[in-house]
Amino acid sequence: MNITSIVDFAQHSVTPERYRPAPEKILGGDPEQTLFNHYQSPCGQMNAGVWEGQVGQWKVNYTEHEYCEIVQGVSVLRDDQGNGKTLRAGDRFVIPAGFTGTWEVLEACRKIYVVFEAKA
Repeated sequence: MNITSIVDFAQHSVTPERYRPAPEKILGGDPEQTLFNHYQSPCGQMNAGVWEGQVGQWKVNYTEHEYCEIVQGVSVLRDDQGNGKTLRAGDRFVIPAGFTGTWEVLEACRKIYVVFEAKA
């Protein structure tokens, strides 16, 4: 490996993937999402990039561990018991594999993510 193997998000061009959660998971709004996946490890278990989400709420079920840094907007992450955490620009956190609940975007949101897929 050498310096050319470093992935600089600012200089690495990727094709955006636009999608919405499955209809049965959407609880409100029209949560269109865009993913800019800048890196995938050779084993396929780790990904890193930028995610953008529009206003809406949907059910989540994490099979992966995810580090996030919110860089724009406001979201609320709620667990299945209804406990919520408001997430704003500057917040950094990890969502562990096994977390279930909802993600709600209150103001268009942008985050940097690093995901590690937990495999059995």
